[in-house]
Amino acid sequence: MTKLSKYRVLVAGILSPPAALLLYAFVYSILKRASSDLEKDWLFRLSLSTVAMTVPFLVTLALALRDLRRQALTLSGKIGFGIALLSLGLIWSPASDGITRWRQSRNQAMRDVAAPLFDTLDLYGNRQRLGDQKSKVVLVNIWASWCTPCRTEMPKLDRLYRARKDQGFIVFGLSEENVNVQRKYLEQVAVSYPLLTLNGEVPNIYRDIARYPAIFLIDRGGKLQLAPGPDRPFEAVEASVDTLLNASSHQ
Repeated sequence: MTKLSKYRVLVAGILSPPAALLLYAFVYSILKRASSDLEKDWLFRLSLSTVAMTVPFLVTLALALRDLRRQALTLSGKIGFGIALLSLGLIWSPASDGITRWRQSRNQAMRDVAAPLFDTLDLYGNRQRLGDQKSKVVLVNIWASWCTPCRTEMPKLDRLYRARKDQGFIVFGLSEENVNVQRKYLEQVAVSYPLLTLNGEVPNIYRDIARYPAIFLIDRGGKLQLAPGPDRPFEAVEASVDTLLNASSHQ
């Protein structure tokens, strides 16, 4: 056995973690560019990219088995195989995101179902309750300061809120980030509608978010209605809001 082949399992094992991450990014990028509908094929895209992450481990495993057939696995080989085995733990991150994304898709597909009530504080310590918004159309926007589409969408939501609030429309922004981060963000992207924190009772439907921004629309009767996804133009959000505002107060 040459000196290089003697350490091939170790080398393969050490390379497994970065190779797994690179393969995930590479496969995901290709599938995303080839997609005709990002919203519909997200599960296929995520699943195939996650499977690609196992390739470095499988290569290391094959090399280790090959060495085992010739002689006992060396200490360096055992270390390399151990590192490769640990690299499989990287799969948990996209798998966890996939579970959350599935929950988000399920929740956002609900229609004519009573919207779970939240009772929490806004950035200024004021209590905000969904139950206090009876007979109003409510838009709940889930956002994050690191989310670039959120930065574009929030000023548009604010203009929509100011133009429609006299018709019985209100917007709530909801973020899991702490108050200081949100206040600093407001200095750059100012909005007039309430921004809520998780310092209260906020049901999981508004927490299980993997893709930002996310919108929940609630009609005058307090029921969830379908909202356009982030891939749709903002005009679709405006149209959905206007449809609910023009609907009967009791559907």
